[in-house]
Amino acid sequence: MLRIGMLTSGGDCQALNAAMRGVVKGIYSKTDDVEIYGFQDGYKGLMYSNFEMLTSKDFSGILTRGGTILGTSRQPFKLMREPDANGLDKVEAMKHTYHKLNLNCLVILGGNGTHKTANLLREEGLDIITLPKTIDNDLWGTDMTFGFQSAVDIATDTIDRIHTTATSHSRVFIIEVMGHKVGYVTLHAGIAGGADIILLPEIPYDIDVIADVIERRAQAGKPFTILAVAEGAISKEDALLTRKEYKKKIAERKYPSIAYELEQQIQEKMDKEVRITVPGHTQRGGSPCAYDRVFATRAGAKAAELILNGQFGYMVAMKNGEFTQVPLGDVAGKLKYVDPDASIIKEAKITGISFGDE
Repeated sequence: MLRIGMLTSGGDCQALNAAMRGVVKGIYSKTDDVEIYGFQDGYKGLMYSNFEMLTSKDFSGILTRGGTILGTSRQPFKLMREPDANGLDKVEAMKHTYHKLNLNCLVILGGNGTHKTANLLREEGLDIITLPKTIDNDLWGTDMTFGFQSAVDIATDTIDRIHTTATSHSRVFIIEVMGHKVGYVTLHAGIAGGADIILLPEIPYDIDVIADVIERRAQAGKPFTILAVAEGAISKEDALLTRKEYKKKIAERKYPSIAYELEQQIQEKMDKEVRITVPGHTQRGGSPCAYDRVFATRAGAKAAELILNGQFGYMVAMKNGEFTQVPLGDVAGKLKYVDPDASIIKEAKITGISFGDE
């Protein structure tokens, strides 16, 4: 009997269900002698032994469903070694649940924080397989994550729709795209949507450069400007601050987010109407795009292969278009940032897109 635990942790996104379906279908294609334990609300379900016994039927018809049939929650890694409100040792509780159910492995779908905890459990002796979930595409060790392309498509659609009203009213529009630390979604959606300016956390901007771009466009007979701005976009001045100083500034910032600060700065420098659009959590919601369905299904199949072969302690990863596995110890705690010198940045600049830095 093969006993498999499964949970989804951290922020939800498209194709979580598709990935779990891929795992289960892959396993059932080789054996029917299997039990699936679905833990509710991420690591919380593992801690408090809150689970459901699932069959292959539970994973039928979910390929196109967004969100996660298991539910999810955020359990900060930095608090994992701290007891809960009732004094429960979280790590020991998770290990206890794993051993009580006599699991052969635990399949975990999540992003950066999730992988830190997954690696911790691996170090504690549990057999773990993870799948790379995050709209940010910032997991180290894999070229792609599921959820990313769906989020890009939604952000791109937002930019497409803003173009018509921006053109009609000759306005400057700021579209604030998800991405606190890493700007992949903003970069790809900005290029795909024809943004004139793209601001990323990895490339500090100069407000004078932004104002100059807007002015030059107006002089060239283009009275509107579209800015695709990552949540974590940062000015050159702020980039010089220490991490502690910057956190303090953000905590004291009078603006709800960077988009509103940019709006004020632009209006102070020129006589332009500026509007803001924040697609927010719509970027995580809805049905996964075709690419993510294929990617997640393939990732799930690879995870099933590893499980059936008894290969544990890995994250399923895509490298050069093919699926492979990367040791969890190599992944945990690392972020994959946009390289300011990457060819995609250079090519975007050749087409006239400004990144606010020069």
